[in-house]
Amino acid sequence: MLCDVCKCNDATVFLTQILEGKMQKVNLCDACSKEKGVQDPTGFALADLLLGIGAAEQIEKGAPTQKCPVCGFTQADFKKTGRLGCSACYDTFSEGLGSLLKAMHKGTEHVGKFPQRAHRALELKDKMRALTEDLQKAVAEENYETAASIRDQIRQLEVERAV
Repeated sequence: MLCDVCKCNDATVFLTQILEGKMQKVNLCDACSKEKGVQDPTGFALADLLLGIGAAEQIEKGAPTQKCPVCGFTQADFKKTGRLGCSACYDTFSEGLGSLLKAMHKGTEHVGKFPQRAHRALELKDKMRALTEDLQKAVAEENYETAASIRDQIRQLEVERAV
């Protein structure tokens, strides 16, 4: 496989980026990867590589000497390493990070992954809890017809949960 930059040498470094649900691959030869600073961790600007040359400028929207009050990390540190120093850095550099994170990921809030089977069980559990609360409320108000209906719904959910 040839290098995507020089189109002459065989690619030895393979980078993959997923942006807005589309995967983009960059194949670089040894010389081009060194030229781009990919193998030198101190000169490697992750934000620049992932989003282009203007990405690091988004980080630098704040004051040029802005530092994280907890860990002392600066925008230059982020540009150099591609990582933030601590969780407080997200608040400190939030102005420039918002658009950068939106471009790199699907959103700016981590929601994690959840197995489909567990998701269904959790939905049933929440529905069961809500119905139980409604049943107790209906009994307390002496609304027995509603309570009987809710009781039947709870029994149906128990059958679904057993399956």
